[in-house]
Amino acid sequence: MLEVYAWIALTLAVVAGTAVLAARYGVEYLIGMYVALVVTANIITSKIVLFLGETLPAAVIVYSSTFLLTDILSEFYGPRMARKAVWAGFLGNVALVVSVFIAISWQPAPFWEGQEAFEAVLRNTPRIVLASLVAYLVSQQHDVISYAWWKRRFPAQLWLRNNASTVVSQGIDTVLFITLAFYGSFPLAGLIIGQYSVKLLIALFDTPFLYALKRLSIFGEGQDSSS
Repeated sequence: MLEVYAWIALTLAVVAGTAVLAARYGVEYLIGMYVALVVTANIITSKIVLFLGETLPAAVIVYSSTFLLTDILSEFYGPRMARKAVWAGFLGNVALVVSVFIAISWQPAPFWEGQEAFEAVLRNTPRIVLASLVAYLVSQQHDVISYAWWKRRFPAQLWLRNNASTVVSQGIDTVLFITLAFYGSFPLAGLIIGQYSVKLLIALFDTPFLYALKRLSIFGEGQDSSS
């Protein structure tokens, strides 16, 4: 169990470290990391794991960390840059879906014996793919809009806008994805409560990292803060 908490901390630390690099070398580092995490989450989500007695996709840590990235972008670069990252991640997801379909459909070499395993890991039903894309786009856009709304009204409360935006957005993501993907196939309430409780835990983990970046004062006044 302790290693899972260590993995959560390590993933969030990588995100924070990328923000430090972005402050010096450009926001592209943050957008690139965001797209990488979004695409990675969709690749590893097919493995189901156990955490705190709940069954979850293995992507839960990676995907939950993307909400810290949009909060960093919103806080230091403005919502416009955060929305750019969200759309870049969406296009990355579409490219992944198309590429996986092509790779699965492509006739394998006669000596290659891994086709069944390859398909078992990477193939998703069209319903799950659609659910993932819809839930991603709605929840991530909400996170950006919500963060900006809370920041305007409570500019001194970093913890409030970080948690208020992420907690609601994670809820939207969980409810939309599970409902669209599994309605009529599995009981939804247990799946939603289990996954959301773990996402909530990870969301609370990311607040200290955002505060640490704020205290470093490495982001200049010239950052884009327009809406």
